[in-house]
Amino acid sequence: MTVYHFVGIKGTGMSSLAQILHDMHYKVQGSDIEKELFTQKALEERNIPILPFSKENIHPGLTVIAGNAFSDSHEEIAEALRIGLPVYRYHQFLGEFMNRFISIGVTGAHGKTSTTGLLAHVIQGAEPTSYLIGDGTGKGIEKSKYFVFEACEYRRHFLSYYPDYAIMTNIDFDHPDYYRDIEDVFDAFQQMALQVKKGIIACGDDEYLQQIQAKVPVLYYGFHDENDFQARNIEKSTTGTKFDVFVRNTFYGNFEIPAFGNHNILNSLAVIALCHYENIDISIIQERLKTFKGVKRRFNEKQVGTQVIIDDYAHHPTEIKATIEAARQKYPDREIVAVFQPHTFTRTESFLDEFANSLKEADQVYLCEIFGSAREKTGTLSIKDLQARIDQAVVIDERDPSILKRHENSVLVFMGAGDIQKYQKAYEKLVG
Repeated sequence: MTVYHFVGIKGTGMSSLAQILHDMHYKVQGSDIEKELFTQKALEERNIPILPFSKENIHPGLTVIAGNAFSDSHEEIAEALRIGLPVYRYHQFLGEFMNRFISIGVTGAHGKTSTTGLLAHVIQGAEPTSYLIGDGTGKGIEKSKYFVFEACEYRRHFLSYYPDYAIMTNIDFDHPDYYRDIEDVFDAFQQMALQVKKGIIACGDDEYLQQIQAKVPVLYYGFHDENDFQARNIEKSTTGTKFDVFVRNTFYGNFEIPAFGNHNILNSLAVIALCHYENIDISIIQERLKTFKGVKRRFNEKQVGTQVIIDDYAHHPTEIKATIEAARQKYPDREIVAVFQPHTFTRTESFLDEFANSLKEADQVYLCEIFGSAREKTGTLSIKDLQARIDQAVVIDERDPSILKRHENSVLVFMGAGDIQKYQKAYEKLVG
């Protein structure tokens, strides 16, 4: 029996896929850098071996799954190719693997991970479901009916997939290191739409998704009257959100979510629409929506002294705005403090003014040095360029984040896709 060897097993998608194969009783191992990453905990809990990168890890009897961040010249991939082992790129392997199930791909510039996690939680209340979430969470069930997975548009990787269904949350210009402009992004989503086999659930409030052409039915959800699935009578509170859903102007049901902000209503509508299309009982949908605990690094809260600390992956202006809006709904009487680390120089440069405008929604802004990523270590601008666009913004140092102590009884929102968590940990250690 072959052993699946993951090159870059700590990657978010890679870690999830390794967990799925392990749960389905395949032999799994992998290699990666030795630095501790949040994705490795689930691997360690399953006793999946994690080795340091070395070409000595490669030998006959392996099937190699290579992370997209590594080129064919990587020592392990090069060795696997040299000795003639089967080598799959992550997205290629996933594309073939999902054919065993009713597959549901969740894609969009924002909200992919949260919506994938929510859909997996709801639908497994009705049928056996395997899932792959982009926060490093995966679960495999051998006799699954459904396979729910996050489909990333970066470098058009999602074009390796031909799912039965696709949920499309929005189209926005992100990844300026790859896409030319919003039209280039739309073109990728349009190609993806043509690969879907049974149906597309798309946000009708998104101007670009309204233009999607497909060979299958497209159901729209959102706040506007023209949508097939519409949220009405919305009640927002400090404990969550309630709303009615109308299907083509006919009342369908009342739903309650322990989540905040309009983006979470939209994510829930997408899940409700998919489940309705698959004839899942409304009582299951209602009950499961109420019990969803969220996904990693998406509005994860903790109380530290008199302050509430929130960890969030928001790294695009649209996401920052949504996260601050959610914090205001839950904590309307508290000061909202944003602690933001830009992710990649190209993204920071492309959206400099948009970042500034979205961060201004907070009461006070602190900025961390730009996180370069493996693809680009340096850029032509610095964090000072963003600071200059925001009144009273302060650049903080990981070695001394004590300035944050002055915000008693406040909500500190640490946001970013890099290593913003090290700033949060440094602060938590300081206040003990």
